[in-house]
Amino acid sequence: MITETVRKTITKYPVIALREIIANALIHQEFTVSGSSPLIEIFQSRIEVTNPGIPLVDINRFIDNPPKSRNETLSSLMRRLKMCEELGSGWDRIALECELKQLPAPKIVLYEENTKVILYSKLPFANIPHEEKLWSCYLHACIKYLTHEGLTNSSMRQRFGLEDTASAQISRLIKEAVSLGLIKV
Repeated sequence: MITETVRKTITKYPVIALREIIANALIHQEFTVSGSSPLIEIFQSRIEVTNPGIPLVDINRFIDNPPKSRNETLSSLMRRLKMCEELGSGWDRIALECELKQLPAPKIVLYEENTKVILYSKLPFANIPHEEKLWSCYLHACIKYLTHEGLTNSSMRQRFGLEDTASAQISRLIKEAVSLGLIKV
């Protein structure tokens, strides 16, 4: 896109989030799963990254869990090549970048021997499936907790790019997330 006299590159997906998802797929792949390797699929409104192996950590603890690598040698090499940091903060950056661009939170799908992460492009709030709104609420609460802040109706509206008039909708979403045990008051 060209604005005034300056050419700007605008991406549909946050580059940092995409880099982290791909690096995670490479570092955490399970090499003993035969007939499978990391796979990146690009669609009109999403990018899917699938890798062999299931996570070593509960997906609900991706953000605050200490780093745990399946392939220490590969992760060390990727750190030396400046492709990753080995700090266990990749999901923090993924969630934060999606929030900054007001995208739905990346979806994690577990299969018997594989893990898929789906990064969505921008969707209107009304078109985001309810389950994914709850997941976004959970990740938002995790990010706020790590920055010593609290999730509020205002921060959730800002996260989704909503006006003040949507406060009742967000209150219901927060209340449901609390009742499901996803977040604590």
